[in-house]
Amino acid sequence: MIRVVVVDDHTLMRQGLVGLLDEDPDLVVVGQAGDASSALDVIEEMRPDVVLMDVGLPGVSGLELTVRVKRIVPDIRVLVLTMYEREDYLFQALQAGASGYVLKGADIQDLLTAVRTVARGETYVYQSLTGKLVADYLSRIEDGADRRDYDGLSKREREVLALIAEGLTTSQIAERLYVSPHTVQTHRDHVMTKLDLHSRVALTKYAIRKGLIELEK
Repeated sequence: MIRVVVVDDHTLMRQGLVGLLDEDPDLVVVGQAGDASSALDVIEEMRPDVVLMDVGLPGVSGLELTVRVKRIVPDIRVLVLTMYEREDYLFQALQAGASGYVLKGADIQDLLTAVRTVARGETYVYQSLTGKLVADYLSRIEDGADRRDYDGLSKREREVLALIAEGLTTSQIAERLYVSPHTVQTHRDHVMTKLDLHSRVALTKYAIRKGLIELEK
């Protein structure tokens, strides 16, 4: 079981998330909070595997709270929940110590996948932002970079990769390819693993190349 704490200042949103997560047999919500102080108390007491963290908390932001949480429980995985579909916010979250970044408008299956991904110790990036990352990767493939990794993909994985680059969701890709969303997610996971596009190292290199963060001098 993956133990989760949900932190969101909007009661309806928080309770809705708790209900959705509790319906999954592999997840259990062990606590919830609507502000930073309450969140810290719950997290210290329950020591969950994953914290689903809203960015827009009153007073102390979710990103600042993430920094504090990681100091108290370094091994905890924080999955940032936000309405902002921006690369710079993604990297602010990663720099704060978050393990993932998902939008509030995500499909429930994407949210569950995100929780499971960060619980495994991997990094999760929401699909639309992953699309930008993949599109950049494919442009470098055309220039002759990283060709070996790309050639290691199966025909179906290349099809999925191309659709990810177009910004399609898992459900949309499933409809396009006439397969189940679960099958698409499996292909997506294989692609991102083979290309090393979800590791912190790869994301940091991408951010530096895009000028989103600077190299330390």
